[in-house]
Amino acid sequence: MSRKKMVPAKGNQSHARIPHRSPEVEILVDQFLSTVCDTSRRYILELLAEPNETDPSAPNERRSGEIAEELGLSSATASEHLHQLADLHLVTARKQGTAVYYRLSNHALVQAFLDLLRALDRHYQK
Repeated sequence: MSRKKMVPAKGNQSHARIPHRSPEVEILVDQFLSTVCDTSRRYILELLAEPNETDPSAPNERRSGEIAEELGLSSATASEHLHQLADLHLVTARKQGTAVYYRLSNHALVQAFLDLLRALDRHYQK
């Protein structure tokens, strides 16, 4: 297991340490957290993470219109949210005729995020 390089934290406590990441990774972490902190985008990820009802071994795909309808969003709003998730490579799009289908593309990262949501649910239900 590799160890992250540690740097002293700012302030009076020189013994406090924080992980040092490359500036590129820091930017991506901030973009990820900013993107998934939006309620609608979080719900889209949760919706796409559900098992495929007809074939549990196949990815769960939904048309953007279906996503919009299920979440009570306009088509334009759902489309914008989906584009933002696609920009971070969290979802991918597939065209079939005039329909665009979306599915998760980074299962490990989304699963870690969903695990965090479940932990928060348990913590705050107490």
